Amino acid sequence: MIDASPLASMQRSLRQCLSKMAALLYHHGYVLETVSIPHRGLERHDVAKLSSASSEWQTCERVLINSEAASWNEHNRLVLTSLGRELLFDMFGEGAADCA
Repeated sequence: MIDASPLASMQRSLRQCLSKMAALLYHHGYVLETVSIPHRGLERHDVAKLSSASSEWQTCERVLINSEAASWNEHNRLVLTSLGRELLFDMFGEGAADCA
């Protein structure tokens, strides 16, 4: 039986966006730690480059921010929130983007 609840649908969407984000970061020379470590993050000009390179990035960025899985940190850089990191580590394992 497939869980069609709004929460399950949101988690599926977030997981799809995190997966796409990870692939796009990799293809453009970044690592997951860029967005998984709260004091690092992607600067706005890097986000603009990724947005220009892929319309999928724009959609995923919007989904992640609207769901509060990503936000802009105090350095004005895009980072994953604790929700985004929890889902990321659940998907890829903490060793893939270890923020310890």
